[in-house]
Amino acid sequence: MQTPKLRNVEKYQPPYPLNKFPANFAVCLGRELVYHLAARGTPRLEGPDWEEIFARLVGAQWQPSNVGLDDIVYQQCAWGAKTVKSKVPCKTKRVRLISGRNSPVYSYGDSAITGVDPDELGGKILSIWNARVTDVRKKFAHVRTVVLVKSDDLLEVAVFETETSLYRAENYKWSWNKKRNLEGYEVRPDKTEIHKFTWQPHGSQFTIIEEVPEKRLALRIRKPPPLDRRKVLEALEFDESWVQVLK
Repeated sequence: MQTPKLRNVEKYQPPYPLNKFPANFAVCLGRELVYHLAARGTPRLEGPDWEEIFARLVGAQWQPSNVGLDDIVYQQCAWGAKTVKSKVPCKTKRVRLISGRNSPVYSYGDSAITGVDPDELGGKILSIWNARVTDVRKKFAHVRTVVLVKSDDLLEVAVFETETSLYRAENYKWSWNKKRNLEGYEVRPDKTEIHKFTWQPHGSQFTIIEEVPEKRLALRIRKPPPLDRRKVLEALEFDESWVQVLK
């Protein structure tokens, strides 16, 4: 089906085309990662860290939200940000993105999960996601997800964006796996079934599986030496008077 034109989308252009990051984005990201490693001393970079870094790199506002789809805002464009680990980020083809908790018990008042038709349950899970996306799209003309695929040592990363989409329930087939989690499969025109969603009944965690586009950005950095704590404090001209002991 041809994608329809939408007035608000046509009127407000995003700051750059999807996955065509601004000039010097790669170098600036590498600089941020080097600083992060040197300052923290460990390769730990979590979701909020990535949100703040990405917002700074594209000149957007970082304003964490409960929904998680519009934590980064630039005019009429909003991003949700995700991080995932991979042994070799530059070669990763698919990633699993934890995308919130979709509870039919809370949203629909269902009293039972087991024993119900999996396609009906999967439809409800998607409708919760769709309602969330629709609510954000009322505020923004463009909504994206930006993903950082990172190695364990944070020396290699890949970055890509995807449109934050609505999903038509009739395009997916659902079934329970051996771990008693619900899996949704995209049924393509050639009848091929591709694993797209996983939903866990305990905790209601909803996961979307995304293809990494060929135009993703990948880079590798050199490991920096950790900052000398004593020298940093000296550079700041730290004085004991900065510390107030509260008894």
